[in-house]
Amino acid sequence: MTVVERREIALVDLLDRLLAGGVVISGDLTLRIADVDLVRIDLNALISSVNEQVPSPWGSWSERLE
Repeated sequence: MTVVERREIALVDLLDRLLAGGVVISGDLTLRIADVDLVRIDLNALISSVNEQVPSPWGSWSERLE
């Protein structure tokens, strides 16, 4: 029998760790009645923190206004 160490982590700390490295969420949802697909939703999302060291792919607001 192995002993598993239990650690409590605050939700804020968990979110901080996840966002520091980034999180990818992927999923499929299909609404089907009588074997007929009515609605299909594909979800692909990347959630990550942003800071000044990471440039925006769209440029800055001052560049957009020119």
